[in-house]
Amino acid sequence: MLPVLAVLAEVQAALAANRPLALIAPPGAGKTTALPPALLGEDWAQAGKIILLSPRRLAARAAAERMAEQLGEPVGRSIGYRTRLDSRTSAATRIEVVTEGIFTRMLVADPELPGVAGVLFDEVHERSLESDFALALTLEAREALRPDLRLALMSATLDGGGFAGIIPDLAMVESAGRMFPVEHRHIGRDPALRLEDAMASAIRKAAAEEAGSILAFLPGVAEIERTAERLEGRLPPDVTLFRLHGAREGADQRAAIAPAPAGTRKIVLATSIAETSITIDGVRVVVDSGLARRPQLDRAVGLQRLVTVRASQAAVTQRAGRAGRTAPGVAIRLWEAAETAGRAPFDPPEIVEADLAGLVLECARWGVADPAQLKWRDPPPAAAVADARARLLALGAISADGRVTAHGEAMAALPLPPAQAHMLIAAAGQGLGLLAARIAVLMGERGLGGRSVDVEQRLRGWGREGGQRAEAARKLAARWAKAVGAHETEAPPERAGEALALGYPDRVAKRRGEAFLMANGRAVAVPQESPLARESWIVVADASGSAAGARLLLVASLHGDVERQLADRIESRPVFGFDPATTGVTAETQRRLGAIVLARQPVERPDAARVKQVLLAAVAERGLGLLPWGDAAGMLRARLAFAAQQGLALPASDDAALLASLDDWLAPIMGRRLSDIGDAQLVDALLNRLDWPQRQALDRFAPQRLETPGGSSHAIDYTADGGPAVDVRCQALFGLARHPMVADGRVPITLRLTSPAGRPIQVTKDLPGFWAGSWAEVRKELKGRYPKHPWPDNPLEAPPTLRAKRPGQAG
Repeated sequence: MLPVLAVLAEVQAALAANRPLALIAPPGAGKTTALPPALLGEDWAQAGKIILLSPRRLAARAAAERMAEQLGEPVGRSIGYRTRLDSRTSAATRIEVVTEGIFTRMLVADPELPGVAGVLFDEVHERSLESDFALALTLEAREALRPDLRLALMSATLDGGGFAGIIPDLAMVESAGRMFPVEHRHIGRDPALRLEDAMASAIRKAAAEEAGSILAFLPGVAEIERTAERLEGRLPPDVTLFRLHGAREGADQRAAIAPAPAGTRKIVLATSIAETSITIDGVRVVVDSGLARRPQLDRAVGLQRLVTVRASQAAVTQRAGRAGRTAPGVAIRLWEAAETAGRAPFDPPEIVEADLAGLVLECARWGVADPAQLKWRDPPPAAAVADARARLLALGAISADGRVTAHGEAMAALPLPPAQAHMLIAAAGQGLGLLAARIAVLMGERGLGGRSVDVEQRLRGWGREGGQRAEAARKLAARWAKAVGAHETEAPPERAGEALALGYPDRVAKRRGEAFLMANGRAVAVPQESPLARESWIVVADASGSAAGARLLLVASLHGDVERQLADRIESRPVFGFDPATTGVTAETQRRLGAIVLARQPVERPDAARVKQVLLAAVAERGLGLLPWGDAAGMLRARLAFAAQQGLALPASDDAALLASLDDWLAPIMGRRLSDIGDAQLVDALLNRLDWPQRQALDRFAPQRLETPGGSSHAIDYTADGGPAVDVRCQALFGLARHPMVADGRVPITLRLTSPAGRPIQVTKDLPGFWAGSWAEVRKELKGRYPKHPWPDNPLEAPPTLRAKRPGQAG
């Protein structure tokens, strides 16, 4: 008996009482294939069918086939499934296994879910975007329309507490599972060794030393293919090699998960598709690279990139468990044991990293303009929602207030991302509907038509392909084309770029040197050996990489008259810029396709208001140092800064305050270029920020100059280290018994005393102390050097002067 059946009574009781259920059951317990059939006899299940949600097409088909086999029936009778490329259902179907995206569309189309008695979310811990969204909609539908709808969440590593926060009265049931012991061996990996070389070496060693079949986890299809190349022809004769990923034919996928013939073993190279949901019989060894590949949206340019990351602790635990399903096994890990603790406990939910355009569109159809109104384990990031809303608005899918438009409804009727759906609808109006439909299929089906990044080559390769997958894909494209009213024969592949540009005008790119600049402002590089590198225009269907550079995954050449094809996207507008060399403004009229400039025409007499706006923006961005500060304006700023530091109540005049109020004080004196602004204008502009009492207070508190008893006037340096300072001849201060002060007598001026020739002789902040102390030495030293100038014994009693002694005068 499968372990999950031991807790069947608890599950039945919870669902009979219409309590939402969280079932935690380790891999192999039977939750996916044994539990749903065991619920068919329940009273509530007589009201309709049970929907089992599966995260992947392969898992959905495999689960349905397994359950049908247990009942001794063909798939499509009591047990059926529906995926993007394939379906097997009938009027007799009681359990329908569907992928999460299909279920979301079912729910949005009819929130009452007629004919459905219960919904089981399998592998809910994976937190895919579609799963989180489907759950949010199910909870709202259950609360408002279908309180009788049974709901169960199932996983081997379910965080029940997190779900209990959004699902009231959640019943928790845990199955012990059936697991054999698994030995963990951490063999590490030489960083100088390519991943596929390290994996191939570990797999060959395991095949030679261990019993049973081997399941090896790699991050992506490319790594699987390169590892397979290193293994073929170098394995024991009893071992057969299989590849398992979403791009393989259905027959190949079935062969990979089927039991190995008696007396033989198998090696299955798989992506994370094999972590959960499916069982590969006979596996006793897992070889784990420890890596996974996750999609992340580059919101700056609307391109999703695949990022290779360390798999989480939960993921590597799931992988290792695959070795202990039927007998004791071993998990060989290509990292050090201590590194496991440093891995993230769980994979981040996809909703925090993914493109949310489809989710926002479906929410609008649901009647929710703001997705945050739904119940989420992790709410969608506000920035990602805003970005998705902006793109949908540009496509005409939603209105400014977030309501779905008729065009948006037509887009949503297609099981495609919004941009691809828009492409199909727009292309149908230009006789390119079937071609656009085939391109959309290519974008969702890796490996179809070959591995070329050139869409034209892929279309031609697909046209030559036979096999179930290629034919199913052709039928799918035909259905999509028919759905948008396109009944024409397929346009030639040479027009692929034209079709793509309808859905992705922001990814149209023009050659610029050795790279291409896309209309969205991002540059992409085409390998110089590729014929695409010689094209003038391309359209990027898919790319991966950071903002510093992208790797093209799918591209089409754009032939013909590009400006005619994209006339509705091309605009002419004046463009102004700041020229640091002249401190003025450049102005030209540009014809642009987004960031791509098609033509330029200088503007001879640019609008003065726009010029002023550009100059103000340049100062705001680059700082006040851009202005031509002269001595007078600089001195005034220093006085204002000193006054503020000493607590005088004046309008703030620091850089931040001045930058924040440029429109008030700088705009009125702005001309055609910054260098035209005079020093006196800057002084007046700063003083105009003060009223008359404030100006008087500033002059009293921080005067511009020091007037000496000798009649001289000296500028006070408020920028000097140590406080305000003045250079002054000592003879000009004779008779001065009190030290000069500023800040209402609180701050002494630093007196930098000089000789009659202007050479420094002393620095003091205590003039009376200088007269009584150091003066005698200074007098003794300088009297002989400057005999024509007075050097009295008592400077306090001598008259101040800037002149030499009269003949016969003492001192």
